[in-house]
Amino acid sequence: MENLVNNWKKENLIKIRDDDDLVKLIWDDSDSPFFKADDSAPAWYKKNDDGANCITINDLRSRVEPWLTALFQSEHLSLLIGSGLTTSVSFIAEAGSATGMNFDGFKNCKDIFDAQIQSYASAAGRDKPNIEDYIRFANELLRGLEILNDSRKDDLREEINSALESFANSILSSERNIVVAGKSVDAFNYLISFLMSFASRSGTRDRLNIFTTNYDRIIEEGADLAGLHLLDRFVGRLNPIFRSSRLNIDMHYNPPGIRGEPRYLEGVARYTKLHGSVDWIQVQSEKNTQSIIRKIGLPLGAENVADYLKAPGLYGADALKMMIYPNAAKDRETAMYPYVDLFRDFAAATCKPNSTLVTYGYSFGDEHINRIIEDMLTIPSTHLVIIAFEDPQNRIINTYNEIGRKSQISLLLGHEFGDLKKLVDNYLPKSAIDKTTYKLGEILKNRHLVSNHTTDVSNNSGNLKNGAESSVGEVEE
Repeated sequence: MENLVNNWKKENLIKIRDDDDLVKLIWDDSDSPFFKADDSAPAWYKKNDDGANCITINDLRSRVEPWLTALFQSEHLSLLIGSGLTTSVSFIAEAGSATGMNFDGFKNCKDIFDAQIQSYASAAGRDKPNIEDYIRFANELLRGLEILNDSRKDDLREEINSALESFANSILSSERNIVVAGKSVDAFNYLISFLMSFASRSGTRDRLNIFTTNYDRIIEEGADLAGLHLLDRFVGRLNPIFRSSRLNIDMHYNPPGIRGEPRYLEGVARYTKLHGSVDWIQVQSEKNTQSIIRKIGLPLGAENVADYLKAPGLYGADALKMMIYPNAAKDRETAMYPYVDLFRDFAAATCKPNSTLVTYGYSFGDEHINRIIEDMLTIPSTHLVIIAFEDPQNRIINTYNEIGRKSQISLLLGHEFGDLKKLVDNYLPKSAIDKTTYKLGEILKNRHLVSNHTTDVSNNSGNLKNGAESSVGEVEE
């Protein structure tokens, strides 16, 4: 698999259930499309008329969907979403490509950047630096110039501010393009189905934890449309403030006529944006000189972010105060805050027994996240599910091989699984908040048992009666 050609439109990788290792599926788009497998394919593949290993989409669904359904009902379930989700939603909406991470660089101190910036990209496993590498290096360089009282510090600070403002506006532009696109309704319907497939958990299970590395608010918009209430660390209505004290706040209700402990309210999930958000601003506290993080009322797809930084209470905040990782402030306290709390939440949610983590659209390019995932898999009862559209730099495959513990990893890689529309239509479990779906399955199963007894009624009439009574008893239970 190391020399796998990155032709993800034709080739898909799958490893689920009792597969020993990755299996390559090759899409055959003939009149009767199916997937071909190599000679080392496992026994669950079928033979076609030519004697070759093959499997249809229905066969693949019957193998993947029950496996995901079982994993989604783990005691603890977490969902890690990368930029691939925004790209997929944008693609379905026909809104063009989403905001990329490419950046042309800074003009000030260009000689210093040229000499050092590539090492930042290489350390992150990238062939060339992106805007995060430039911003991280620029912040460190700016601090050095300030210590040296170098005259270039003011020009560099202004250029960083301009770059961050442009980047924030490009994020807003991506949001706006999706909202006004011709097929935005279809795109958000698929996003709703995607989110609810994970959030629809039994009331006896722990809440779904949603983590994302995205700066945009597409997930929040999808949750609003789905009626999914997101619990995060922000407290307040008009001026929400980031609080380090989480206190495990939740939402419950009292069923009518029932006394005792309240039940979980359906449609609630915990939400954490690991790399910050375009609407998070670092400001000075009104009571002291400490910094606090506020969530500003920045509309989805606004024209620009500058106009919303002029609100009272933000005290002259500019783009440099936007909490877009890795735009850390100058001193150690704010460099660690609030990200240290966010990553503590990620580690606490995932590194638990009987925990399942599902990644979608995440390229495994962030080592600080990968370390937590690797630590999680040291717990034997945990499981990792990787779903991605493509792996152009082989980061996913490399991580899969480096971690080992292949029995604890399921992988669905390629256009067949990573395409949001195909994923929702064919492979994700349908959302079912109550037990209706499971009860229906029990009824159909028991009716099938009764039907089997009926065929033998002429020979053994007693079996029918006993089978029917047994079935009724199981359904009532």
